[in-house]
Order: sequence, then structure tokens, then C-alpha cells
Amino acid sequence: MKILNNEVFGQNIQKIRISKNLTQEETVAQLQTMGSPLSRSTYSLIELGRGNIFVSDLVGLQKIFRVDFEEFFENISTAR
Repeated sequence: MKILNNEVFGQNIQKIRISKNLTQEETVAQLQTMGSPLSRSTYSLIELGRGNIFVSDLVGLQKIFRVDFEEFFENISTAR
């Protein structure tokens, strides 16, 4: 299953990653050790709000960043 991305969601992921002092490359490398085939270029699109993310990759990010899932969804409007 994929989550359809939006700009705020991507910004939240980027903000969390930066707060953990991780580069995109380091983050993707950790995801790949968990079995994700995600590339750095695809990850970049997710942070830009232009790429969708698999739920399994979001679970991986939650483990890498050690945050509550709610942090990924902060300030996201329910309006479409």
C-alpha cells in the first residue's frame, strides 16, 4: 500500500530527518538495510511532495528517526 504524498508530508519528513542529523543518503542506506529498494532519487521526490511512499518505508523511517507517526502528519489539512 502507498500513501499519496503531499508537500506538507514531505516537508515533515525532511524536517525530522534534518533534526536527526541524517543525510538523504544515510537515511536511504538504513532503509535499504531493512530490505527497502528505495533509491535516493525517489526518496528526494518524497521529501519534495512529488513522490508517493510505501507504508513499509514509512514504518522504516519511523524506526530510523525514532519518532511517533503523528510527527509525519503534523499540519496536514483534511481538505483535498
